[in-house]
Amino acid sequence: MMKKMIMACILALLFPYIITLAWTGKIEEKKDLPIQSSGKTIILDRKGTQSSMDVEEYLPGVVAKQIPADYGKEALRAQAIIARTYIYGKMNGQNEIKESELHMEYLEQKQMEKLWGSESFVASYQAIEEAVRSTAKMVITYDDALIDPLFHRASTGKTRAGDENHPYLQPAECKRDMEAEGFLSAVELSKEDFAGKINQIAGDTPVKADQIPGSIQIISRDEGGYVNQIQIGTKTYSGEEIQYALGLPSCAYSFEDYDGGVRIVCQGIGHGYGFSQFGAKCKAEDGWTAEKILPYFYKNIVISSV
Repeated sequence: MMKKMIMACILALLFPYIITLAWTGKIEEKKDLPIQSSGKTIILDRKGTQSSMDVEEYLPGVVAKQIPADYGKEALRAQAIIARTYIYGKMNGQNEIKESELHMEYLEQKQMEKLWGSESFVASYQAIEEAVRSTAKMVITYDDALIDPLFHRASTGKTRAGDENHPYLQPAECKRDMEAEGFLSAVELSKEDFAGKINQIAGDTPVKADQIPGSIQIISRDEGGYVNQIQIGTKTYSGEEIQYALGLPSCAYSFEDYDGGVRIVCQGIGHGYGFSQFGAKCKAEDGWTAEKILPYFYKNIVISSV
């Protein structure tokens, strides 16, 4: 009797494995390995208290904030390498850094659950964590130095060229970026509201409502359609200055007289430099790996393990 009871217990414990073996012909191994330690530490100096976390443990909370979890494995892997490169660059050769010095946004578990929803949380977090784990210690360098890994959500269809300090930022075609949610947006403002927002940055050369939109003149754009310089009234601004003053998603904008006010039509999401997340999503869908995607957006770079 005792032997039968023991045998029944053993069979009960083995039942899931027997079913798996019968169905697939093999028993799958558990793949959730612990995240590899980097030996580099983030000092969490929050609200007067301090604790520490390894960079590799910290990265999932960063990547989860930076890119949609459903953008695909290889786009997520690329973003993980970008985030790690940025952190290492801020460390400047040191083994630790205060979180407050990184100027990065980070999501706690509760924030991730709110972002993704309870039903999608597990799958989304696993995708982010796997992206970090599979790229452990990988960073991007140019001429043996860590790059400034600029990224944005979606370009206008072509990313922007960098300055002399960012020679690895060269225009890259991203024609499918126009498919990104929120790629095209429009804002309508009264002349008074428009002038009020501009005058917050106008200094001693304010603009009057009755000068809008007649006194708006776009002086130059780059080849991606982003505004380089714009004149409003008698003052000249950079494209980014007006973008931030008006709260626009990018500086690829145009103006038109609309219903007695101004309508601003905007293309793209973000500054347009470097890595286009939506462009990377499309490349990943076409079978590109992160190791191939990153050199498409950052020219003449090396992806290495540190």
